[in-house]
Amino acid sequence: MVKNTGRPGYLQIADDLRTQIRGGSLAPGTPLPSTAQLAEQYDASLSVVKMAVGILRNEGLVIGQQGKGVFVADAGDAPAGDELADLRATVQDLSVRLAKVEEQLATSTTPRSGRSNR
Repeated sequence: MVKNTGRPGYLQIADDLRTQIRGGSLAPGTPLPSTAQLAEQYDASLSVVKMAVGILRNEGLVIGQQGKGVFVADAGDAPAGDELADLRATVQDLSVRLAKVEEQLATSTTPRSGRSNR
């Protein structure tokens, strides 16, 4: 389900899960599917899914419980409006910066003509 749009897969997954949480199809207290199940559902790697869930944790939308899984947070557990806005801005900034780094890495790892590989 992750599309090749140029937008990182973990952000696409986080957006989809966020929409499900806010839309009510994932209600407060509902466990998220396991990382392996989400990876299969979104046809993504485990690390990409973990990054997506990490974003939702930082936003206060999900809560991890050691040994039990990750659950949709109750509305009362979420950060206050200003704090949430600050978190969103920080996540957005980091996402843009990460995308630039990924782009630089992609272009720097392509072999250059005329240079020998030693």
